[in-house]
Amino acid sequence: MPTTPIRAPLASPFESFTDQTLADRAADGDIRAFEALVRRYGPLMRVYASRVLGSNDEMDDVVQESFITAWQQLPTLDNGAAVRSWLMRIVSRKSVDRLRARRPHLNVDLTDAPAPESHSPHRLAEVESQTEALTRVLGDLPEDQRRCWMLRELAECSYGEIAEELELPVSTVRGLLARARKTLLQEMEEWR
Repeated sequence: MPTTPIRAPLASPFESFTDQTLADRAADGDIRAFEALVRRYGPLMRVYASRVLGSNDEMDDVVQESFITAWQQLPTLDNGAAVRSWLMRIVSRKSVDRLRARRPHLNVDLTDAPAPESHSPHRLAEVESQTEALTRVLGDLPEDQRRCWMLRELAECSYGEIAEELELPVSTVRGLLARARKTLLQEMEEWR
């Protein structure tokens, strides 16, 4: 009995379009163009959200919220060629918002056993202080250094990807990362 070979689905013509073209068409309401952007950058955004959140539990929700926001705000995007960094900024903000909303609230009336050491008040205060210090130090970095560091350390982009994203030579990216790491090491010394 002959079997019919299974064919791979045909690639969408949108997959070959530039970010600029896809963003412009999506801003005009072309859902298929927006879907191509989702397929193109969804995996990167999921990895980034997972790194920021520290788990995969909320990652998909954050990425979905980010794409909803992007769809709503796409007409305000000035440069469609920068859609990747724009999407990464949105998912970054959504991830940080989710972290802030996560702050633990313990009901002492329902607590019979002592909390594990990782949830003790002094440990939580220490972690929050460390996070605030890191946020402050990152906030004080020059924007190019901060963006390089976030793309490298949180999104795990290669030097070449960072250079392409920020439209900088790879040698400049290396220098910016070196300066950012040096500053972070100096400023975060008390937390080592």
